[in-house]
Amino acid sequence: MPEPAAANHPLTILHLDMDAFFAAVEVRDNPALRGQPVIVGAPPDQRGVVATCSYEARKFGVHSAMPSRTAYKLCPRGVFLPPRLERYAAVSRQIFAVLESFTPIVEPVSIDEAFLDVSGVLHRWPDAVTLARALKRAVHAATGLTASVGIAPNLFLAKLASDLQKPDGLTVVPTEPDAIRRFLAPLPAGKLWGVGKVTAATLAAAGLHTIGQIQDAPATLLARLLGPAAAAHLHELANGRDSRRVEPEAAPEKSIANEHTFPEDVADSAILRQTILELAEKVGRRLRASGRQPRTLHLKIRFTDFKTITRQTPLRPPATSDRDLIRHALGLWERQALAGRPIRLLGVGVTLAPASAGTQPLLFDLDAAPPARPAAKVADSATRGPDAASRLDAAVDELRQRYGRHILRRGAGRPAADTPTP
Repeated sequence: MPEPAAANHPLTILHLDMDAFFAAVEVRDNPALRGQPVIVGAPPDQRGVVATCSYEARKFGVHSAMPSRTAYKLCPRGVFLPPRLERYAAVSRQIFAVLESFTPIVEPVSIDEAFLDVSGVLHRWPDAVTLARALKRAVHAATGLTASVGIAPNLFLAKLASDLQKPDGLTVVPTEPDAIRRFLAPLPAGKLWGVGKVTAATLAAAGLHTIGQIQDAPATLLARLLGPAAAAHLHELANGRDSRRVEPEAAPEKSIANEHTFPEDVADSAILRQTILELAEKVGRRLRASGRQPRTLHLKIRFTDFKTITRQTPLRPPATSDRDLIRHALGLWERQALAGRPIRLLGVGVTLAPASAGTQPLLFDLDAAPPARPAAKVADSATRGPDAASRLDAAVDELRQRYGRHILRRGAGRPAADTPTP
């Protein structure tokens, strides 16, 4: 059980964020890369984006989510490497094992960052700074990597603080309300959660460039610019107030989706249909592994000019078999009548029912041996009924898990005009 904070002890939150995590792992595993501008993501001659990059690459203006082709123009001598997600996940497990040795109240934010509530364990340490320094040393000892840490009385402030002195930083936020306001005042408005480029431009047009200016802005002005709810939220953050708590159990997924960006725009209907089919299969495997039930299926289509449309259909009853997911996805595709129009990206996904809804039990136990049947009936039954489809999906999932996803490949089947509409 997590240790409760001592009576009247202020809440103490740490936010730990690994420094350029993917790139740092690559440099650690290959010391010859040290000091070079390492860029992890899509190759520079293909469509795709930068996942992360070393600080040497950031000096050239490269940053995550930037198109790799743009990154190459900014940094032509950059070392472009494909992501090794399994390797990063293994290192992430080492990191979280260290974090949980300091406090049981750890909330993962992503593969390389987390919130820690250390209020209940501070009595073991001289102060929070000593604890944070020990945490950083322990992570480095276990992985050879550096992390930046923010210490604050709430989640928003801890997250903001961890980003202020990267890499290998340690930033402490004051605890008194007036001191917190002064700490935040000179920072740009973009440091507030929820203030992206569009909102920042809206605020800047009204003369609100810093958090301090937002602190002093009339509530009526913020409401007119952003709407009442967003304005109230922004005013709370600008004054350093955040009532959320660290949640050790991460919230369940709300959706499962897969996308594919084509190296060159594609107008060939057969290729597009095959891509949708394979994306639906990927979603199906993840859906079945999650044990969750889907509510809706959506199809995402992005054109050459980056215009993107999304179409969706309810799944009633919930469908988890590849066959049904493919049928629904291709049905949405056929309704769009996009023959001959070049496509840049396709995506297939499902929204999930709440985890508490559970999963309807199967009529038959997939692990049990099927009853003996006459040989002449076996081939015919393989194409009939939900139980047969479930058995087939389970067998295919196991084969792909064991031998790789390319071991079996489903064809696109009938021509587009014959695709059944759900």
